Amino acid sequence: MNISKKIVSLLLALAMVFSLVACGTSNNEPKDTSKKEGELTKVDEISVQFVPSRDPEDIINATKPLGDILKKHLKEQGFDVNKIDISVGTNYEATGEALSSGSIDVGLIPGGTYVLYDDGAEVLLTATRKGLSNDSENAKDWNENKPTKLTDKQVTYYRSIIIAGPSEKGQELAKKVNSGAELTWDDIKDAKWGVRGISSSAGYIYPYLYLKDKFGKTIPDLKSVVEMDNYNTSMAQLATGQLDVIVAFADARMDNEPKWQSEYQGKNTIWEDTNIIGVTDPIYNDTVSVSKKSSKMTAELKEALANAFIELAKTDEGKEVIKIYNHEGYEKAKSEDYDKERQAQKIMKELNQ
Repeated sequence: MNISKKIVSLLLALAMVFSLVACGTSNNEPKDTSKKEGELTKVDEISVQFVPSRDPEDIINATKPLGDILKKHLKEQGFDVNKIDISVGTNYEATGEALSSGSIDVGLIPGGTYVLYDDGAEVLLTATRKGLSNDSENAKDWNENKPTKLTDKQVTYYRSIIIAGPSEKGQELAKKVNSGAELTWDDIKDAKWGVRGISSSAGYIYPYLYLKDKFGKTIPDLKSVVEMDNYNTSMAQLATGQLDVIVAFADARMDNEPKWQSEYQGKNTIWEDTNIIGVTDPIYNDTVSVSKKSSKMTAELKEALANAFIELAKTDEGKEVIKIYNHEGYEKAKSEDYDKERQAQKIMKELNQ
């Protein structure tokens, strides 16, 4: 009897052991799927597309090394990418549409293109360029700190400026601004203005927004407006007094300084003959954007891509690749940076209706 009890007790004990072992190896037990320290996440392919702002063949040749450079920097960020596919879109819209559809993962596109397709594209970075010694929104500050020069500071935007020339009306407007007084619509509406085509950010759209914000009026409300074929022509006619005021990108005077007297027949230097009477809001630079529709674009990979582009732009080999777009570096961006561009796009639609 005692032996039987011992056998039963032993069998019960063994059953409990087997039960515990079975529970420990159950398929229902969660497995540790966390990535081990130093382990790389593998990605088969990332497609990167450029817009054709230059000859597509030149872009492909210049950016050929980007694949290996980007893979190297992504590996440092924890991603082992098998292939980086580099291409050039047939036009700006094609690249925007490819991002929106998810047929490409990354697009290097202008701010305007990003805004048009931001339902399917997410901005990661804004390209940087060398800043200027003048960046105030107060026109008088520019006139008190002439000449404008490039600096080593990297900025994510540029501005459009409203330049008064050496004509009698131009000097009258400059004198008022430099006295610290505010210009009125009556002051500027009769001046002879030179602008660019309606699709030009610095030569039309942002000055349009400036006038609308400041005076409740726009470029078509001015009495005398001439559309110029390029900024050199604008500068030449400003120098001779054919125009009183022109609009241009903020470093246009620097670019035209050598020609002001020799070719444009300016009386003095460009810095003596011209003054700034208005400064627009920032116009943000090109973007590095990613597709919202690409399933591989996880938060971790987007962060890694952003960091990889920032780091590669600090190297000599990286700088050589991105200089074809005049990019000098990258900074992280947010959608709100391009709100002014959204206003500009709205105006473009209104002007083209």
